[in-house]
Amino acid sequence: MRAFREVAGAARRGTAAVTSYIRSYIRSAPGTYIWLAALFVTAVAMHHMSPEFEAEFLRQRSTNIHELSRNPVRVLISSAFWIDGGGWLSYAVLYTVFHASAERSFGTRRWLAVAALAHVLATLVSEGVLALAVHHGAAPRSAVNTLDVGVSYALAGVVAVLTYRIPAPWRYGYLLVVVAVYGTPLITGRTFTDLGHFTAVLIGLACYPLTRGAAHHARGRVRKCPPP
Repeated sequence: MRAFREVAGAARRGTAAVTSYIRSYIRSAPGTYIWLAALFVTAVAMHHMSPEFEAEFLRQRSTNIHELSRNPVRVLISSAFWIDGGGWLSYAVLYTVFHASAERSFGTRRWLAVAALAHVLATLVSEGVLALAVHHGAAPRSAVNTLDVGVSYALAGVVAVLTYRIPAPWRYGYLLVVVAVYGTPLITGRTFTDLGHFTAVLIGLACYPLTRGAAHHARGRVRKCPPP
């Protein structure tokens, strides 16, 4: 019985240590996890929509040419809180790996600036090119109402800016992988979203001035788990 109690006590202490670590990590990147919580709420809401209602609902919050010409600020903000396809859990992993790492490294304001710049500028560039294609007959007129919501442009920008937090020579390999992952679809697919993703990567790389002097913040450090 004594051995059992010791094992049970060690298990409880281990569980408490892991829980403490997770809480500390989440507190170290508040912006990331507030955004992720908002995406969870909207993902649940979408789960209760009919396919027809969902398509129209998202189209009104889409950064397509039609909505950008009418309500640019509203749709640029609202489009960042809805996921078109893909599961929330996959985004939870990506946010933890990339967004949380960037927020802890650069601080909330700088991380948010990179994410916002990538989201907004990549959207405007990709939709601007699509508008030119429609104007010159290279894309159908219906493309002005194309569904375009999601957080992938912001994610691409943050993935790219993390290049500056990786020590040489590993950063060059990381950068090569990032360029390959986002550049290959631009060559093979050549859709406006492929252009948007690659543009977001370039924007993230251009945000180097925001990373200068951005040492790890005190709140960005996660406490080590105490020994069991």
